[in-house]
Amino acid sequence: MSAPSPAPAYEIRVAEDPADREACFAVRKEVFVAEQKVPEDIEYDAYDAGAVHVLAVRADGVPLGTGRLLHGAAAAAKNGDGDPAVGSLGRLAVTAAARGLGVGAALVRAVEDAARARGLTAVDLHAQTHALGFYERLGYQAYGPEFPDAGIPHRAMRRFL
Repeated sequence: MSAPSPAPAYEIRVAEDPADREACFAVRKEVFVAEQKVPEDIEYDAYDAGAVHVLAVRADGVPLGTGRLLHGAAAAAKNGDGDPAVGSLGRLAVTAAARGLGVGAALVRAVEDAARARGLTAVDLHAQTHALGFYERLGYQAYGPEFPDAGIPHRAMRRFL
């Protein structure tokens, strides 16, 4: 009999208080703005206010990653076919120090849980092309042509819940 695998050294939670939201934005700034050179004025948008944000934090409170779920009219505007039953996963970011620890997959699953809780039937996302394999391993399928977003090549992907 093998020993049980250790619990992850982080927790995932919905960012409901202002401090958690600020931690989400700080991770996005570190990953997208500083590391990937996305202009800060396009990183934050009007969708942030109504989105469900999820946050991964170490036991000592250090933020490791974030993601967001758009639902309702906001998601319908983003998902290409206008279907209000399809959520939109976006702004998934994991700090360089936390990559390879399963944080990204745990964040995706937390967004999917939030989508299910809202009665959504699928989740769409716009994946950076280098991350297609990551999302495929989580059950997402690419569709449509490659397109640029903030100067970075992307593909649309969807997973039915």
